[in-house]
Amino acid sequence: MAATELQLGPRIRSLRHARRVTLRELAERAGVTESFLSQVEREVTSPSIASVQRIARALDLGVADLFVDEPPLGRVVRRADRRRIVYQGLSATDEFLTAGRDGRLQLILTTIEPGGGTGDEAYTHESDEEVVVVLEGRLELWVGEEHHLLEAGDTITHSSRQPHHNRNPGPGRAVILFCSTPPSF
Repeated sequence: MAATELQLGPRIRSLRHARRVTLRELAERAGVTESFLSQVEREVTSPSIASVQRIARALDLGVADLFVDEPPLGRVVRRADRRRIVYQGLSATDEFLTAGRDGRLQLILTTIEPGGGTGDEAYTHESDEEVVVVLEGRLELWVGEEHHLLEAGDTITHSSRQPHHNRNPGPGRAVILFCSTPPSF
C-alpha cells in the first residue's frame, strides 16, 4: 500500500477557510507576506520549516496537525446507520443520533412502550448534565427524591450524577430525546 502524500498548500488553505480567516489575516499572524502565503497555498513555492511552524501556530495548531486529516466539520449519522440497543425486558429501544463518544454532546432517541422504562432501580452516569425532551406520549421521571410527570413538549434538565430512573405510564408509547454532555453511553 503506497503512502498518501499530503499537499501542504491546499491543506493550509482548507484549514484557513474552515476557520474563516482571510489570506491577509493568516499572513499577518504568521509573520509572512500575503503573496508568499498565497504561493504556498497554490504550491508555487515551498516554505521553510520555520515558516511552516509560524503558519501552524497562526492556525492554533502544531506542525504535525498540518499533516493529519481533520475529521469532517459535520458528522452525519444516517437513520439506517444509527446504533440501536433494544432492551427487551424494559420495553425500550435507544437509537444513538450522534456518532461515537468523542464529541461533547450525546443525543439518544428512546422509544418506550407503555409500562416500560429504565427499571425501578435508579442509576447514575458520568455525564455532567442531561436534558430530557418528551416528543410523544408521557414519561414519569424520578431524579433523587423528586418525581415528575412529563407530557409531550415538556423538558427537564438535571444532573446525570443524581440517581434517576423513568417509566412510561401509558396509555401509548413515549418517544423521548435524551441529550447528555459529555457523552457517557
